[in-house]
Amino acid sequence: MNASQESVQLPIPNGWFAVSWSHELGPGQVTSIRCFGRDLVLYRLWSGEPAVLDAYCPHLGAHLGVGGRVIGDAIRCPFHGWRFDSAGECVEIPHCKTIPANAKLRGWDVVEKNGMIFAWHHAEEKPPDWEIPTMAEIGAADWTAPRRIDLEVPIHLQELAENNCDPAHFEFVHGSDDMPPSEMELSDGGRFYRMSSPFTRDTPAGPVEMQLVRDTWGLGLSTVRYEGIPGVGMLLFTSTTPVDVDLSIMRWSLCVTQSIAAQSGEDLLQGIVNGVKQDIPIWTHKIHRANPVFCETDKYVADFRRWTRQFYSEPAVTDPS
Repeated sequence: MNASQESVQLPIPNGWFAVSWSHELGPGQVTSIRCFGRDLVLYRLWSGEPAVLDAYCPHLGAHLGVGGRVIGDAIRCPFHGWRFDSAGECVEIPHCKTIPANAKLRGWDVVEKNGMIFAWHHAEEKPPDWEIPTMAEIGAADWTAPRRIDLEVPIHLQELAENNCDPAHFEFVHGSDDMPPSEMELSDGGRFYRMSSPFTRDTPAGPVEMQLVRDTWGLGLSTVRYEGIPGVGMLLFTSTTPVDVDLSIMRWSLCVTQSIAAQSGEDLLQGIVNGVKQDIPIWTHKIHRANPVFCETDKYVADFRRWTRQFYSEPAVTDPS
């Protein structure tokens, strides 16, 4: 059996995923996006609220993201002027007194937080059952404005999230001296997990014991923080979004305390980018094995794969028993 026959294609998971940066979408602006293996239209009402609908008009199939306009509290189809509210209901058809009952589009639950616009994806179209956490550091006076970066990777987003639970790869991919000790902790009914890794950092005042803390909500949202030095901090807030089953986009928002902004802010961001670039060739060319041969250093990878089951509507094909 060759490698391609052993590879498994994971489905798109359920959860909150960023579809845009907030600053990229002004009032009345309309744009085409592709997420979750679907063509969608993203727009912002004049009142300021963002909205996401399926892209193609139920009338004759025009793409609302190409020539569509925000009129009042609705988006107008560029082909025949049908108007749809942010729930996807048709609210007006020019020259018609009645609106067909099935004149509607799928409207997506949308939340704007932490400088990003998020849409809720659920394969069975069930409503959201958990909330996006608020990052208090973003916008705080004693923290820098976020530095932002986008990265596309041709792989399913679970592979990206799994990296946080794989301390053994740091030695061989990132040049670490050894495998860092780590600990995994679940909370919030199992929806949230934390990976903590202690390390020692040399400072002008001598060695300081610190923690690298990675928090994850669902398969799309995560943070990385350094903890241990009073008054000094770094936050990397990340949303990884499935464009299709085999293409993901990562949106990173990095901010640091003003105390280290001048000397460390850009260096931290560039260091993280460089680290991920070391992973990309492996992600791009690897396959997903549903039943890998695990060894004793893979405990957290196995735990992670069991944890992912809750985010899929289709039967799990990616976890150890």
